[in-house]
Amino acid sequence: MRKDSGMRIPSRVAVWLCIGVLCLGTRARAEEEQWTRALRTQLEKSCQEGSAGALCALEGLERRRLFEDIYEYSLRLQVGPGVHDVITLHRVVREASAGVPVRAPKSVFLVHGDVWGFRGAFLSSAESTEVLRQQSFAIFLARQGVDVWGIDLRWVHVPATVTDFSFMKDWNLGLHARDVGLGLALARSMRVLDGNAWGRMALLGWSRGAAVSYAYLNAETQLPPELRQVSGFIPVDMAYTLEEPLLRENACKGYAILDSQLKAKVYGIDIGARLQRIGTLALSRPEEPSPIRAGLTNRQLGLFVGSATYALQEPVIIPEYHFTGGQFSGFVPSGLSWTRERFFFEGLMQAAPYQSLGEQVDTLAMWCGAPDVPYDDHLSEVTVPVLYMGAAGGVGSFGLHSLTLLGSTDVSSRVVQLLPDASARPVDFGHVDLFEAGNAETLVWTPILDWLRHH
Repeated sequence: MRKDSGMRIPSRVAVWLCIGVLCLGTRARAEEEQWTRALRTQLEKSCQEGSAGALCALEGLERRRLFEDIYEYSLRLQVGPGVHDVITLHRVVREASAGVPVRAPKSVFLVHGDVWGFRGAFLSSAESTEVLRQQSFAIFLARQGVDVWGIDLRWVHVPATVTDFSFMKDWNLGLHARDVGLGLALARSMRVLDGNAWGRMALLGWSRGAAVSYAYLNAETQLPPELRQVSGFIPVDMAYTLEEPLLRENACKGYAILDSQLKAKVYGIDIGARLQRIGTLALSRPEEPSPIRAGLTNRQLGLFVGSATYALQEPVIIPEYHFTGGQFSGFVPSGLSWTRERFFFEGLMQAAPYQSLGEQVDTLAMWCGAPDVPYDDHLSEVTVPVLYMGAAGGVGSFGLHSLTLLGSTDVSSRVVQLLPDASARPVDFGHVDLFEAGNAETLVWTPILDWLRHH
């Protein structure tokens, strides 16, 4: 479907949206028309507020069964004038009957980080042949009665064939934060139309998604209380600021490198495309010599990406940071400790080809402490309850300092450490283990669910 020329959703599209996915069963015609008008009005209002008056129109919608009575609805929206100004809202929820979500008092909005969009981050098992289909965070929460929403940020939709990334010039923390605000507004409105009470939602951001979420909360403090949308915040394995001088110094070096690329008009990076290739080779030709890294087989390089991620970064900012806890024979990885290696390789194949550089530059400016950026000016005015969830081999305890800048009084934290002391950090529970490890449900997901139930 093509977007409308203005900010109006054509009636036939809105009616299809209503009948196919989000309505409460069979409606009388008058009730259906009322629902359609309400959705159109809310969409236009939310787009105007969230995207500075840019075009906003429905591009497409998908409903798919994930597991038992758990379904995913994907709503693709044009949120700006450019062909790539597109986001997708995802909803993972139990259905009472075909196309009818159950009423769910608890809800959460998920924001992915680098490399992976919503599905790769929070629904990776749905595309896996290695693990049970239900072994994904979003499905776990939905099975426990939580209404799960999330977003694909704009860069997730950029196809591998693109070569000119000038449209990404202004894709930074601020833009992504505004898109999150738009997503929250639409999610809350649609929940009301499904019979849930009007209320705020918990916001969970993983990795770079936590930085985007911090930026959103910082901006939301400047709205009147009745217009704020977040009831609680769960940053997952991410630092928004850094306390340690050496880490800040390295962040400043990283900022200088990436900022110089921005100044040279390099607005997009192909890290996802490279990870896709590594995952594909690790699965299809595991024992052949890697054409990417001499001295390693394709399988070993895939394991290296997971278990020694820090060695692929320059400069290294978070020491010994890695995706997955690994096992080594000398310096060569021989296996993964908590995530099945085939599942991890399948996850690499789910990476989005390209990502914008702007939000990474902004994050490094925050970590460095210079130059001044506007995304932390009001953190002391953030007062919602907070749960920090980290991985001892990921960002881990380095993310705790950021919590001290908030005005929240209800703050708790949990850093998953499976090995006995800090010297084991290079092989401890990792950044991606939080969502892909076989024991993640017990160690990570259940504590988050318990927190949601009590907040």
